[in-house]
Amino acid sequence: MMKNLHIVALLLVQVLSVTALHAQSPAEPEFSDELAKQKDIYQSKGDAVPEGYVIGRSLLSYQFILSSDFNRALASLGPKDRWLDIGAGEGRAILDYCTSKYDAVLQGAERGGKKAKAIAISIEDRRTHQWYQVAAGLEEKQIQYKFGKRFREYSREELGQFQVITDVLGGFSYTADLSLFMERALGFLEVNGSLHTLLQDVRSEQGTNKPHYPGSPYLTEIVNPDGSGVNVCAWLRSISCVEVTCELKAAWTPPVEVYRIRKTCADVRVPRLAPVHFEAGTPPERRFQLKDVSAQF
Repeated sequence: MMKNLHIVALLLVQVLSVTALHAQSPAEPEFSDELAKQKDIYQSKGDAVPEGYVIGRSLLSYQFILSSDFNRALASLGPKDRWLDIGAGEGRAILDYCTSKYDAVLQGAERGGKKAKAIAISIEDRRTHQWYQVAAGLEEKQIQYKFGKRFREYSREELGQFQVITDVLGGFSYTADLSLFMERALGFLEVNGSLHTLLQDVRSEQGTNKPHYPGSPYLTEIVNPDGSGVNVCAWLRSISCVEVTCELKAAWTPPVEVYRIRKTCADVRVPRLAPVHFEAGTPPERRFQLKDVSAQF
């Protein structure tokens, strides 16, 4: 059953876009139908866009859902720095950043100077007239919009490296290959840079919460080879050369866990996960099995 989910709490600010990028499709034939359904969601337009899959999220909604470290990280960026937004939808968060409208969101920043360059990535071209209008008034390549490819298909030569990467219900929530997604995202991140992301309805770091939907699993699950559960926070912390903070926002519907992942050195190694279940949705229901025996929890 496809779950069409949206976060009630965000309606106070703005419904989040969940324009999504999945890093790699699993090869198992039994996933083919679900991946085809998911592709239809990515390509949906107008009235065909399912509930929960919206594309106009603002910078204010990023501030509302991500950790407070995101505000400080973005505020500290200067003209030589770069920000990558994965699953950016219309790219509204970047537009907000490049105009004066949301400067107050960037706590502690002195906004007199130039801002960082920013790249938005989306599977589909969701740009509006506003994107072209704002871009025309900026320096060349101050903001860029990339579309038409999966995140895993971009090379470092195409995108470069970044001090800040965000993924707000984008590829991290939708990918069919979670470990590959993390390898790619951390590869684009500079040492001491930070990745800010989240997941809906997962086993929290404390392990005190239950799946939000009675009779259903968590939306994203990781299991050891023996079937025992692994929380996502513990798996992220098992990646080499990263420092991870995890925060459960239990009052949200469904609950979300927010992650800040700082890259501390270049030798990043991500424990391998194999996809064992994928059911299309907004976001999809996914289950992964840890393949690295030495990294079992």
